Amino acid sequence: MTLIERSFRERIVIVGVTLSGHDPEETDESLVELALLVDTAGADVVGRLTQRLSTPDPAYFIGRGKVEELRELSYATDCDTVIFDDELSPAQQRNLEKVLGRTAIDRTALILDIFAQNAKSVEGKAQVELALLNYRLPRLRGRGTQLSQQVGRIGTRGPGETKLEEDRRRIQSRISRLKRQLGEFQKTRQVQSKAREASRVHNASLIGYTNAGKSSLLNALTRADTLVENRLFATLDTRTRRMQLPGGEAFLLSDTVGFIRKLPHQLVEAFRSTLEAVAESDFLVHVVDGSYHEPQAQVSAVREVLAEIGAEELPELLVVNKCDLVGNLDGLRREFPDAVFVSALTGSGMVELRERIARMVRATARIYDLVVPSSRGDVLARLHAEGQILQSTLKGESYLITARLEPASLALFSEFLPEGTMDGDAAQQ
Repeated sequence: MTLIERSFRERIVIVGVTLSGHDPEETDESLVELALLVDTAGADVVGRLTQRLSTPDPAYFIGRGKVEELRELSYATDCDTVIFDDELSPAQQRNLEKVLGRTAIDRTALILDIFAQNAKSVEGKAQVELALLNYRLPRLRGRGTQLSQQVGRIGTRGPGETKLEEDRRRIQSRISRLKRQLGEFQKTRQVQSKAREASRVHNASLIGYTNAGKSSLLNALTRADTLVENRLFATLDTRTRRMQLPGGEAFLLSDTVGFIRKLPHQLVEAFRSTLEAVAESDFLVHVVDGSYHEPQAQVSAVREVLAEIGAEELPELLVVNKCDLVGNLDGLRREFPDAVFVSALTGSGMVELRERIARMVRATARIYDLVVPSSRGDVLARLHAEGQILQSTLKGESYLITARLEPASLALFSEFLPEGTMDGDAAQQ
């Protein structure tokens, strides 16, 4: 590959449509984000076109007259690719490419392309390939040769691209193999989940809009070495790290893939096994970019995905990050009165965040009174490991202990509990 080829950046025209009942400002905001996605994919936006429509045109998505305007803009800017902010049908995509004389793709293809570039683990690559093939399968008819000549451009990169030249049967066979492979990963994750439950170690997932600073927060809380970059979808693979809470309890915190508005359905389905780990968390640490001009919109987008994976009912701790970049912090505090305000970069607010996480963990535990012989140092050590000793008083040859314990740990100390405690606790379950 020559130096010229390595430095090549595609020239992109982006297109947004405001449909009936929607706000043009939302379209503008979405196009700003689309431009950031284009930059993340390694290309440059050289033109932009918008239109208001009551309903999408079945042949071109945009109106016929607008198609001609888009064709002229494409020639004037000498763009390589036109990217629509909304998903195109296979027929619309083919019709647009015939008129425009260049590649036409949608936001979904762009996000899939970025995931293809960033996937690092075996499971991540398999998930992205599955999403790519499911997206491209209905778009294969009459496009095999055409797409094979475009390898390397946005929307055609990534695992499985050579499969576009094969027949539908072989691609479906590959999809089946990928699903089986991901099923094995899911079984492994279920075994790990059961082992974690047996160890009674709490776990939470860091969730949030892409580039909200989840990885930076994981590093700050656990001294991890997770990759941190100021770009969208810098990390796709789940990373779990152990941290100590202020009371001494052990705790597992997982960094997950970032969410985004209009997250492609193919990605949600392909990453479902990974996202199910979020739904199995004890609670969620929802990270919000405080420097973003409309953080509430990002919160709403994340909660939409949580609802799709069945995690909307989990307890949630809202964390507003990047507060060192916020001018009007008082306004943010009014908007998110229950949130913790931090800066993973400067360390501001991290002490409070650790305490709030500890409170979330302890909210699942209950307080019990125990009588432990002073000779049983092993029991005292186990109490420290399994829960939190709130009070300890030596009376005669026994310690009268008040401790916070998980119901799952209670059976370990049944002989030291007052009579009837176990039955009463079971009745509350």
